[in-house]
Amino acid sequence: MVLVRVLTKAEMGTWALFLTVTTLFEATKSGLLKNAHIMYVNSSSDEYQKSAIASASFIINTVISLLFIIFILFFSGWLSMLLHASENLSVMLKWFIPGLICMVFFSHFEAIQQSFLDFKGVSAGYLVRQFIFFILIITSLFLHKDFSLQYLAIYQSVSVFLGAIVLFIYTKKYLLYQFNIQKEWINKILGYGKYIFGSGLISNIFINFDQLMTATFMSSYYVSYYNVALRINGFIDIPSYAAAQIIFPKTVRALVEEGSEKVKYLYERISGILLSFTLPIVIFIIIFPKFVITVIAGSQYVAAVPILQLYMIINLINPMQNQAANTLNSIGKAKYVFKLDVLSLLMNLGLNYLCLTIFGFYGAAIGTFITCVINALIWYFTMKKLIDINLSNVGSHIINSYKIVYAEAVKILSGKKS
Repeated sequence: MVLVRVLTKAEMGTWALFLTVTTLFEATKSGLLKNAHIMYVNSSSDEYQKSAIASASFIINTVISLLFIIFILFFSGWLSMLLHASENLSVMLKWFIPGLICMVFFSHFEAIQQSFLDFKGVSAGYLVRQFIFFILIITSLFLHKDFSLQYLAIYQSVSVFLGAIVLFIYTKKYLLYQFNIQKEWINKILGYGKYIFGSGLISNIFINFDQLMTATFMSSYYVSYYNVALRINGFIDIPSYAAAQIIFPKTVRALVEEGSEKVKYLYERISGILLSFTLPIVIFIIIFPKFVITVIAGSQYVAAVPILQLYMIINLINPMQNQAANTLNSIGKAKYVFKLDVLSLLMNLGLNYLCLTIFGFYGAAIGTFITCVINALIWYFTMKKLIDINLSNVGSHIINSYKIVYAEAVKILSGKKS
């Protein structure tokens, strides 16, 4: 809300592309390592094995990050030209290299925390990371007349560093302080994670595909409109992704201890609960999109209204689809997820290109919307086949969630304690 009022549309587009590139890398790397780390730690009671799992995860984490840093040093200029962004994108990526090094530790501590079903440290780490970033932006605006994009990359690095320190403080009780490198575990993590890595890469490209294709076929100036709509959309998606972090280790344990029926129940229940939160917000934004965009980004971005409305309709599909992918990964069906994600990306590529050619500026949003509708049908029949989901059960959980909220509200209003 601050940056969108300080940066020009071209600068906002470059900032959006910087976030797209860095988030794409980090989310993809996390998909490869975190799920494998969590699954294997939860499947073992041997401390020696746990140290080997953590060591293997850290080594892979470091190597992948170093490869990305090399890519930035030699090819960030080419990437800037490809995306029709200014030289600022290349400069920002280079200034964020210290942040990428700190992210090795940040993501490693995050995986350890979650493997022990402890989310306090993760919450504290992200809170400090985002709060520090915000404070640095506000301070910079007060102290400097000219606000350079490279400051944002530097502030990101500083905030990741401080967030990693906070995460370490919370995680140190779980650390074994043993660097136990075993080739067997490196191979196991890579073997388990290869499909999740591929799925993570493809799904993260898919999420940002409209921005990437708009930048490639038009310019980074137009990306700023898509970024505003995507940020609001991302806010609505937060409960879904948060739930995925919590449910993944629980589903792994449920499959081992209680079988596939419990997995089905967890999927249907969490999908229903998430949709009960999403529905009212989505309906409000669809009815009052101009008001929402004006409050968050200002009246100069009202052209993003149709994009936001299409994204909101997609948000009625996202919770079930996100949980479907998470559930299949947790029960060892990552290959299915990978194949479906490849299909989605290819569809999105073709439809986005076609719609950009026909509709111009709004083409990427229309193409993404059509892809998501087709995707929803494919995912539904896949989940029906693999774990026999029942949409009526999801609907029941939505209704039950509203009943619980209503009952609690009545108690509060009547002065009774819960």
